[in-house]
Amino acid sequence: MQVSPVNRPASHAANRPVNLTVADRLHSAAIHLLRRLRRQDDAMGLTPARASALSIMVFGGPVTLGQLAAAEQVSAPTTTRLVIGMERDGLVRREDDPNDGRVVWLHATAKGTRLLHQGRQRRVAALASEIAALDEAERTTLAAAADIIERVLGGAEQSGTGSAARTGRMDRLGGKG
Repeated sequence: MQVSPVNRPASHAANRPVNLTVADRLHSAAIHLLRRLRRQDDAMGLTPARASALSIMVFGGPVTLGQLAAAEQVSAPTTTRLVIGMERDGLVRREDDPNDGRVVWLHATAKGTRLLHQGRQRRVAALASEIAALDEAERTTLAAAADIIERVLGGAEQSGTGSAARTGRMDRLGGKG
């Protein structure tokens, strides 16, 4: 039997500090939430790697190949192969840096941007539909929890421990705005 927050023995949670128990539950919930919302991404016709790389450019602006590789935590050759395919499909375009001939900037195209925004709209609509099924008190509690999570993540980014500190981006796939 796979142990999850739902079927984990009560004694396990009782012996842990509250912050570890809450962190474990949030971690599990985040994974399950992303898996559920990933179903909406299938309509984009992008692999998760392409969607992630494209989201960096759409929500964070142009990047160099090295910056993209670092943000995605993959090698430069892997990123190069990814970008070549995305460029071939009209999702990304390259632009030489006018001040440094060695630097090439990667930009999301209008097609790539449109695809990512449509994907975000589908994910948000799917999640909003599930939230609408909650009662008013639960929706209020969830909104407060979202505020707290955003504050916690903002603190991690500022301290240099969060993923946005590594990537220079906040909320890559979800974007802001």
